[in-house]
Amino acid sequence: MNLHEIKDNYNLVNSVDWEMTPEEAIALHLEWGPLRSQAYYNSRDSSNETVYFVINTWKKPPTLILVRRRGFDSEDLGNFRLPKNLETEFMKGIGQYKGVYAVEGKVRDWLKKELEV
Repeated sequence: MNLHEIKDNYNLVNSVDWEMTPEEAIALHLEWGPLRSQAYYNSRDSSNETVYFVINTWKKPPTLILVRRRGFDSEDLGNFRLPKNLETEFMKGIGQYKGVYAVEGKVRDWLKKELEV
């Protein structure tokens, strides 16, 4: 899926959890770790679904990924490049470290504008 296809899929766009982080998704679906609050989710079972964006910097260039996670299953719904200026600023902000990061700040603002959220 590209950004235009995601933008046109209102159900998908409306299901994005903009506050979800990679760490919280793991805690929710794979462990009994802490969440925002215990009331955030009623239960943790294979029927819970979370859709969220992450930035993966393990390979160059960094990739923005839309993830759907349900229980132990994870599916990448789309992979995208960030605009060069955001990519440079993001990588500088994380000290060029490799990892999987939450979408926050200017990247989230740009993405919401692109998806008209």
